Amino acid sequence: MSGHSKWATTKHKKAVIDAKRGKLFAKLIKNIEVAARLGGGDPAGNPTLFDAIQKAKKTSVPNDNIDRAVKRGSGADGGGANYETIMYEAYGPEGIALLIECLTDNRNRSVSEVRVAVTRNGGTMADSGSTARMFNRKGVVVVGKEQEGRTLTEDDLLEAVLDAGCEEITDLGDEFQVIADPNDTVAVRQAVQAAGLDYESAEVGFVPDFTQPVDVETAEKVMKIIDALEDSDDVQNVYANFDAPDPDEA
Repeated sequence: MSGHSKWATTKHKKAVIDAKRGKLFAKLIKNIEVAARLGGGDPAGNPTLFDAIQKAKKTSVPNDNIDRAVKRGSGADGGGANYETIMYEAYGPEGIALLIECLTDNRNRSVSEVRVAVTRNGGTMADSGSTARMFNRKGVVVVGKEQEGRTLTEDDLLEAVLDAGCEEITDLGDEFQVIADPNDTVAVRQAVQAAGLDYESAEVGFVPDFTQPVDVETAEKVMKIIDALEDSDDVQNVYANFDAPDPDEA
């Protein structure tokens, strides 16, 4: 789940339990394999692969699994699948827009699983372009507030990334989300590193033009759809334009 919603970010983190870890690992491995196929197997010369590997490591994916994915993707080892990216669109309760990114080797399976996850949990599929127009493709770098014994402030982070192409910084509670042009993603990540800061993830995704405030009950319904979608091995990311109160404060 990606977006501005602090509530959804917190909820999603709590949901990543051992039962889901296997699926999460598989999706991160798939990202690495595709990045290696598109840009080569050397992370030093392939920033997308570098960031995909870093994200997997931070989620405790074993190094052996990562190495094998790089080899499959780069052609050094056999067995790699031919994945393609497909976007689906849907609406949740209260007209919440959903943009669903799949990475798949079987279109028919993907559309079937997405449709079932959406419609069985109170959502509706949408025509192409219906919700996509509410999102912009952006670089997103996530930086934790706790950094080596000190708490990072928004001003500290802004000073580090302003000249690298930062467009906006969003407070997600325990983390900051730095938004940039997709072409500036690597520059922002490198600026974070140059400032001696650790980062959680750096990738290109979709950011909503606006977020729609909803109550906790509606947010729960939207998250039910998102959780069902993320149970699909083909679904890599789900983007939504809702915002809700912090569940610990609501």
